[in-house]
Amino acid sequence: MPKIRNHRGTKKRFRITGTGKVMRRHAMQSHILEKKSAKRKRLFAGETGVSPSDTRQVRRNAPYL
Repeated sequence: MPKIRNHRGTKKRFRITGTGKVMRRHAMQSHILEKKSAKRKRLFAGETGVSPSDTRQVRRNAPYL
C-alpha cells in the first residue's frame, strides 16, 4: 500500500504546534504596503490559528505535517 502524499501547497502554508493547533500566516502583507498603517502591518507579522471549520481540511491535505 503506497503512502499518502502531503499536498505541497498546504505543507508550505501551515504548521502544527506542539499542542496540535494548526497555525497560518496573515494575508495582505506582501504588497501595497504604503497605504497600510504601521500598526496594521505590525499585526500581520505574527501567526494566527486556523479556524476549527478549516482545520479538518488542512489536516486531510497534509496528514504527515
